[in-house]
Amino acid sequence: MLFSGKKKLLAVLGTMVVSTMLFAGCGSSDNQAASSGGDKAASTLEGKVSASGSTALLPMLKPAQEAFEQKNEKVTVNIAGGGSFTGMNQVAEGAVDIGNSDVDLPDEYKDKGLVDHKVAVAPFVLITSPDNKVANLSIQQAADIFTGKITNWKEVGGDDQAITIIHRAKSSGSRAIITATILKGQEFTDNASIQDSNGAVLKGVATTPGSIGYVDAAYADKTVKTFSLDGVPFSAQAVIDGKYPVFGYEHMYTKGEPKDAVKAFIDYVMSDEFQNSQVEKLGFIPVSKMQK
Repeated sequence: MLFSGKKKLLAVLGTMVVSTMLFAGCGSSDNQAASSGGDKAASTLEGKVSASGSTALLPMLKPAQEAFEQKNEKVTVNIAGGGSFTGMNQVAEGAVDIGNSDVDLPDEYKDKGLVDHKVAVAPFVLITSPDNKVANLSIQQAADIFTGKITNWKEVGGDDQAITIIHRAKSSGSRAIITATILKGQEFTDNASIQDSNGAVLKGVATTPGSIGYVDAAYADKTVKTFSLDGVPFSAQAVIDGKYPVFGYEHMYTKGEPKDAVKAFIDYVMSDEFQNSQVEKLGFIPVSKMQK
């Protein structure tokens, strides 16, 4: 009877051990599935995303594209320039998934079903060739230069040297921002060299003595000299504090609400992960810092 009792006890204990192992195994499997769910979702996301428009936004979107494609190996993101108005026109026509723009949606596009996604603030700087002795311009002086009223640097405290204007075409959002913030709606003089991108303006100004232009601050480097405006040098903090007025909100427009890979890419650009770690490093300002 004692031996029989021991056999029963061992059988019960064996059953309990097996049950415990099975339960633990199921729990482990469930936990693994839960923990890998995000990765699995990311790895199965696939498709192509096309975007065009603002060249001012390229220094931010190119790194975002690279990071996003690394996370989603089955997604290809193609980003082209062409100017803000080109981007808005192409997304309105369905030629691209995303139209990147430095400007708010104009009235003529408001019935096209476009959805606005504000992704950053882009500051702009006025730049000149390194040889120029002038370091500061008032907003009024800058406007008078761009409208052709001032044509020689000696009129603003510089050398007796003709001013060469190098800037963007009418399809450019950068030009629209300068028109709004510097020219206050006045027209640019036609006596200027027109370039098709921020990078081309930068190169032109850097290599042309006595020149002036404007670029997204992310493009400005040691090949050019940047102006203070009304005595205020450019800095991100000066923009946030309202002391430096030349900036624009950067938009990614879609035709209707974005879906699938397009939505995922825009969500990544707007995510805390990207906004908090990369946006300022790339020369932009997170939109959240402008909301006081």
